Amino acid sequence: MPARPRVLVIDDSPLVLEVTRFALESAGFEVDVAADVSSFEAKRSANAPDVIVVDVQMPEAFGDDLAATLRGAYGVQVPILLLSTLPDAELASRAIAAEAWGYVSKRDGLGSLVSSIRQALRTEVAR
Repeated sequence: MPARPRVLVIDDSPLVLEVTRFALESAGFEVDVAADVSSFEAKRSANAPDVIVVDVQMPEAFGDDLAATLRGAYGVQVPILLLSTLPDAELASRAIAAEAWGYVSKRDGLGSLVSSIRQALRTEVAR
């Protein structure tokens, strides 16, 4: 794993992307962001991420469907975190169904996202 782990974030909100990018870069991560599936795929192919963060509710695709496709069709093995304002129980269920590493509620704030990404990276290193 590189000294600065790379995180790829997809969210349809430009504001969420910029705030998330700032928080993750401040926490020491290299960050790529995408506002749609085509730019997400281009960035994923160009710079293999160590962690992927996927917004669940996007107009183009549900993030849990995207996560399931990454796991199934593309064989992506890095941790995938679902991000949403959905209730925790629903997010947990969607994360399990999509074979995501876990989920983070947007209501819990960016500190929670940073902590979850760090935990996912530690878990992967321990494998």
